[in-house]
Amino acid sequence: MEQDYLNSAIKQFEYYKSLGDKSFTQIPEDSLFWQPDPETNSIAIIVQHLWGNMLSRWTDFLTTDGEKEWRDRDGEFNQDTASAGQILEKWESGWACLFDALNSLKAEDLGRIIYIRNMGHTVVEAINRQLCHYAYHVGQIVLLAKMIAKQDWASLSIPKGNSQVYNSEKFAQPKRKTHFTDAENK
Repeated sequence: MEQDYLNSAIKQFEYYKSLGDKSFTQIPEDSLFWQPDPETNSIAIIVQHLWGNMLSRWTDFLTTDGEKEWRDRDGEFNQDTASAGQILEKWESGWACLFDALNSLKAEDLGRIIYIRNMGHTVVEAINRQLCHYAYHVGQIVLLAKMIAKQDWASLSIPKGNSQVYNSEKFAQPKRKTHFTDAENK
């Protein structure tokens, strides 16, 4: 059961990373810095925040507090990264840190207690916390990219008005146990 949970969590993180990746391909690189208004974060700022959080939470995950002393959370919300290339590098390095940590876990690690700001979490609770946090921010990235792309946006989900066709195709297949993100299920 524990290994099933871990495999499922990794697939969910992969799914949310893929939504961000697919969003980036639909917009010009310079639009990563676009803000609809001064109080709304750009995609670049959201990526910087995710990167900082991922490095802090997943570096030495089992042995040190998830809020590292070297993290500059407030600085993550400044739009000071110079290029789209640097933003995309941060995106990749943050996810790599997360996946390295998750792939190193064993089933018996899932009940261990780790700390985030001195608050104890089981490893499962910490994974769930971050999965929800990252999904929240990836959703923001998708929405901003959709606003930028406008009518050129290619849906990352079931396109509007296609639910019946999509469901008909799914229900035409036999019942099976598989993860919804597996290629044969798309």
